Amino acid sequence: MTRRIAVIGGGILGLAVARRLGQVEPEATVTVFEKEPDVARHQTGRNSGVVHAGLYYVPGSLKATLCRRGVGLLREFCAAHDVRYSECGKIVVAVDDSELERLAEIERRAAANGVPGTRMLDAAGLRAIEPHARGVAALHSPTTAIVDYVGVARALRTEIVAAGGAVRTGAEVVGVDERPDGVHLTLTVRASARSRPNGTRATAAHDSGRVSQATERIGPFDLLVTCAGLQSDLVATLTGEDPSPQIVPFRGDYWLLRPQRRDLVRGLIYPVPDPRYPFLGIHLTKRIDGEVLVGPNAVLATAREGYTVATLNAADLRRTLGWPGFHKMARTHWKTGAKEVLHTVSKRAFVAEARRYVPDLRSDDVVRGPAGVRAQAVARDGSLVDDFVLAHTDRVVHVRNAPSPGATASLAIAEHIVAKVVPDHAS
Repeated sequence: MTRRIAVIGGGILGLAVARRLGQVEPEATVTVFEKEPDVARHQTGRNSGVVHAGLYYVPGSLKATLCRRGVGLLREFCAAHDVRYSECGKIVVAVDDSELERLAEIERRAAANGVPGTRMLDAAGLRAIEPHARGVAALHSPTTAIVDYVGVARALRTEIVAAGGAVRTGAEVVGVDERPDGVHLTLTVRASARSRPNGTRATAAHDSGRVSQATERIGPFDLLVTCAGLQSDLVATLTGEDPSPQIVPFRGDYWLLRPQRRDLVRGLIYPVPDPRYPFLGIHLTKRIDGEVLVGPNAVLATAREGYTVATLNAADLRRTLGWPGFHKMARTHWKTGAKEVLHTVSKRAFVAEARRYVPDLRSDDVVRGPAGVRAQAVARDGSLVDDFVLAHTDRVVHVRNAPSPGATASLAIAEHIVAKVVPDHAS
């Protein structure tokens, strides 16, 4: 019998998993369910567009391995689908001698991970590559790239549909029921996207002539893979999974260089990151569309999909404040949190952080830019989970955490997941 497979999440990872399943099981029917009206509406479409080369990750870790594999796969995919991809290069700048030891460790990891072409620069070498950057030393990664991740997501969707699969937008999974015959899903479906394929039942949520949404039950599926990003823990608990790690949302605000000041940056200019945190600090990033981002900061968001300071979701905030791990994390890192809040409320303080390594930058050079929200997984003990986390049974696989470089590594993560659920096709 033909296997039926469901994937929750229309971000880059969910789409990559669905595409890979279609490749290794061409006889199966694969359906992606996405609650938004289009794909790539959250983390995939709201990041800086960087393709990480693998500089920072512990050699031999899943992050390092999948990042390096993912870079190659992503580059090939973009070339095959005419998606914009540019190896603009990146420098990691040590502003003083106190950062040299950490910079040397990044160089060691890059070499161990097989990142091609990296080399250490002195102050003069740094200026030759980025004339407006200043520091005592820098690590240059010439193959670090930028890409159109939304374009990648849309190309993945095209492949899925061409292979006989489906991507249903406007369909939010609100219930998962494992039964002897398979996995059944309960959806809340927007009227414009509602359909009734075989094996489904739909009931109107409103009795008027204009139905805004409906509840739909669909199944059974032989396999369910969830790649729900900012909602990953909530979707996992639908099947009785442990709530730990819980997603604590951190908003990242960006400023944009004015067009006449984009000459301050040729590629990507990063600080030496603090190893205590998964965040890379405020940096300057050339985007594939030619704009240059300054940021992001990392401040607690009051909604999982809260892209402005004013956005509040009471349920999301209660979950965050009620999570024991959040309080332990806050007690440990409150000083850093206060600094990030200052960067949020003060443009001058935000820009001053970037001026440490690009001193020609001024507050008047930037205008308000976009924002994203990072799905930061926090364990019950307050630790910041910084590696990929999967949970799976015979019929259900949950991607509980796929932090940066999750987008870079998405095609490789998809291979990794599918190799677990379809072992005969292990790559």
